[in-house]
Amino acid sequence: MNLSYFIAKRISFKKAGGFSATIHKIAVGSLALGLAVSLISFMVLGGFQSTVSEKVYGFTGHYQVQRFTMSNSFEEAPFSENSKFSQTHLNLPFITKVQSFAHKAALIKGDEEVQGVLMKGIGQDFDTLGFKKYVIDGRMLRIPDEGTSNEIMLSQFIANKLLLKVGDKITLYFVQDPPRYRRVEVVGIFQTYLENFDEKIIIGELQTIRSLNDWTKDQIGGMEIFVDDFNNIESYAPQIEELMDYDLKLISSQDKFLEIFDWLKLLDNNVYVFIGLIGFVAIFNMGAILFILIMERTQMIGLLKALGSTNKQIRSIFFWNGINILLRGLLIGNALGLGIGLLQDQFKLVPLDAASYYMSYVPIDWNWPAFILINIGITILTAAVLWIPVMVISRVDPIRSIRFD
Repeated sequence: MNLSYFIAKRISFKKAGGFSATIHKIAVGSLALGLAVSLISFMVLGGFQSTVSEKVYGFTGHYQVQRFTMSNSFEEAPFSENSKFSQTHLNLPFITKVQSFAHKAALIKGDEEVQGVLMKGIGQDFDTLGFKKYVIDGRMLRIPDEGTSNEIMLSQFIANKLLLKVGDKITLYFVQDPPRYRRVEVVGIFQTYLENFDEKIIIGELQTIRSLNDWTKDQIGGMEIFVDDFNNIESYAPQIEELMDYDLKLISSQDKFLEIFDWLKLLDNNVYVFIGLIGFVAIFNMGAILFILIMERTQMIGLLKALGSTNKQIRSIFFWNGINILLRGLLIGNALGLGIGLLQDQFKLVPLDAASYYMSYVPIDWNWPAFILINIGITILTAAVLWIPVMVISRVDPIRSIRFD
């Protein structure tokens, strides 16, 4: 058996008592707490980013295909849904879904107030199952094969402002020449907690917009494209553009809602600084505590030197002691951090103010590569720091240290 490893086990906190045991426990606890907080920070940050991103993409797709126009209007110029791209996009395996849409500005008159809105017209290809999780009251639209059902969905924000509920019939006034209106029924209430959508978007039928704009049956305002991995949006874009008609343009949702995604990226810096500070404190504590343990074992070091042990052997004793603390800290820290994350993910124990944080509870994202990298990083840095205090051993004089008390 390795002598250094054997002695390190004998002076571990299981064998030692009193002050040594307390110091070992503090070292393990500080490392475990730092690791647990780091893991939870990544879980919460990733969960927050993925939840907000998912809401944006769920409402707009990862890309929108629209016709080129010089107008800054909210309403799109029409093009045929039977365009070249409608057929050729099937050749791109990373595209998971394409759905048609159009927008139309309108006014909703309530009993006491008038609200300007942007109606998003959807067709039968709309992903109702994906959007259903945002419906808090009522149901999704029923879109018939022919004609219109005259149904709409409102956001909770607009419904509260205009004192409307599911089942109410209202009049939509469309600003155009000549002005037109439609009498519709509110069949559902949705809520995303994102101001960009909840304060101005209502969901209606694409066929209604076609009728108002005198479009043909195959004309649409645009297509929303969904891909299999939003992390590859930049690399997918050129491949999609190669298949598009000359008069169409591709718009990334990240560019369209730049303020949201820039804000999410900014959060990365805050978490990295936070984790860096926690890691520094935890690793510094490890070095300081190991130095204290060396000072406490000064007599033992002198005795081992007097018996012929080399500095390398004695350094290895305390290095193995530090590794023992490190492994216990990693085990407890991972169990604590992942355990808290699992409880929050399953039971939503920590609520949030949805008006401020865009969600009603703290979200959790299981980013296993990041967790592994955190563990590897802490292991490497801590192991490197452990060599700093053990270098003191070479300066210990056997005679003086044996007398040390």
